[in-house]
Amino acid sequence: MRAGRVFAYGAAAGLLGDLLLGDPRRGHPVAAFGRAAGAVERVLWRDHRGRGALHTAVCAGGAAALGLAASRAVRRSPAASVALTGAATWAVVGGTSLAREATAIGRALESGDVEAARARLPHLCGRDPQALDADGIARAVVESVAENTSDAVVGALVWGAVAGVPGLLGFRAVNTLDAMVGHKSPRYRRYGWASARLDDLAGWPGARLTAVLTTVAGGDPRGAVRAWRADAARHPSPNAGPVEASFAGALGVRLGGTLSYGGRVEHRPVLNGAAGRAVRASGSGDIDRAVRLSRRVGWLALGVCAGARLLARGAAASVRQRGITKGDTS
Repeated sequence: MRAGRVFAYGAAAGLLGDLLLGDPRRGHPVAAFGRAAGAVERVLWRDHRGRGALHTAVCAGGAAALGLAASRAVRRSPAASVALTGAATWAVVGGTSLAREATAIGRALESGDVEAARARLPHLCGRDPQALDADGIARAVVESVAENTSDAVVGALVWGAVAGVPGLLGFRAVNTLDAMVGHKSPRYRRYGWASARLDDLAGWPGARLTAVLTTVAGGDPRGAVRAWRADAARHPSPNAGPVEASFAGALGVRLGGTLSYGGRVEHRPVLNGAAGRAVRASGSGDIDRAVRLSRRVGWLALGVCAGARLLARGAAASVRQRGITKGDTS
């Protein structure tokens, strides 16, 4: 079985497994990687960029190398290769858990239980829940759904299409490292620099594909494109900007503005401010609409990535065949 089909079948199985099973409550592979990365940090940490770069290389490189070794071990068996790709895809994508957490917070807000929503918000993002009212929590959820559609689903599929199982595991490792050490706290401003920059590079193609697919899958394609073009570059993150702006335009809401992380207040530009309305905690279904859009984007990304892998493999095979034919007739 050709590698393109292995990825297509395996990624589809993995995404379906995520839809049906979600993330395990215990023993998740990403959590195991996080513990291992934490152990490496305890050995390597110094307030120095070089040490942080070594940490990134050891952890992300180790995850990709593990994927490569596993792929080589099963390469002679198409069924095992598909199963490995499916298991890796299931392990690294998190669309169902993202949807479940967002929906649970949305239900709490709809029922007026703001304290329950505040208690669940840290499961989804790093905002300070006590600094947010009900509408602020709803806006944080929509922004997190948008950003994590790229980070937890589309980006992984892109790198899986590019590099198979090593790409899937390597991307999730880089994204996890960024979440662990890539923020600008005093401890990680220098040590986490390499992880943050590598995450920006690895997330670039997935973020752009997410924005494109959002314009296709959303309810307002023109609004999504308009917000993306007008506001994405104003966001401090080069990858969250296109994703959140396109989601804002597609949903007809405003995102961005004042937020608080770890007691630190940030004033971010408003996305889709001219055409959108404020995200509302109840009566609007904004969170549910964002979750449905995220799911559509994820399945579209599977089709695009699997199709691109199949076409690339077919084109490469055609080029090789023409070279062989030319050699035989010369």
